[in-house]
Amino acid sequence: MNLQKKWVMVVIAIFCALLWGSAFPALKLSYSELGIPSTGIAEQMWLAGLRFLFAGLLVLGGLLLIKRSALKLTRRQYGILLIFGIVQTTLQYLFFYVGVSNTSGVQASIIISSNTFFTILLAHFIYANDRLGWQKWLGLAAGFTGIFFANWGQSFDGSFEFLGEGFLLLSAFTSAVGTIMAKEMGKGIHPFTLSGWQLTLGAILLLITAFPFADTASLTWTPLAIGLLLYMVALSAIAFALWFAILQYHKASHVGIYKFFVPVSGVGLSVLLLPGETFTLPILLALVFVAFGIYTVNRS
Repeated sequence: MNLQKKWVMVVIAIFCALLWGSAFPALKLSYSELGIPSTGIAEQMWLAGLRFLFAGLLVLGGLLLIKRSALKLTRRQYGILLIFGIVQTTLQYLFFYVGVSNTSGVQASIIISSNTFFTILLAHFIYANDRLGWQKWLGLAAGFTGIFFANWGQSFDGSFEFLGEGFLLLSAFTSAVGTIMAKEMGKGIHPFTLSGWQLTLGAILLLITAFPFADTASLTWTPLAIGLLLYMVALSAIAFALWFAILQYHKASHVGIYKFFVPVSGVGLSVLLLPGETFTLPILLALVFVAFGIYTVNRS
């Protein structure tokens, strides 16, 4: 990899990580602005469905203009994309949206980073050439120690809520499963096509499931709420497309290391933008351990 290409990859990877980190305070603000309570699971699913449907269509629309041939798929590939959409979008973001509504933005930013560690663990058991060495074991130990501190809350009171921290851990695990599926099942499918269809199909399932139960008439669509939704749509479309693109040309170990910017930006923006969110000692310890863990498991 020459120096210019490396720096392009670095800039794109950090940009994607910062975008993903900003999603935590943006989502918390959306709940507040729309009037969605932590118990409004159907409304949370409806919001997730809207976001990812528009994001998926945006990616597919761009691909239609730029490289239409990449959209041609076989019947078998459509089946693969449906399964991938269920795992990577429907299930992952059902857990994610409910989990974020029941935790602080700071905690969510850190806990969701466990997807990196779950991916490393799954790869160890699935791929014979990707076993865990001492360096990865050290990174995993540091990472899960950080998740432990984050799970204890900002006041370090030992609290744990299944619909909060528990659902975020399930979201992270589902994301890790989706990563392995994308590597194995996504062969022969353009990365933008994979991203666009998994977002679109998964979002449609979210909307169909939520529609009979969601009180959509009660949602307060203020200009800020609309702006936040449009921001999260653009965030998803841009970050997913760019991330899949650089993964196509660079080793995952070279790219994944920059994911430690996700909890860093998520925590920083949550403290700045969300009322009542503070930067405490347990959160600092969690952030340090998670960032070190992500760096260590991805370091060449």
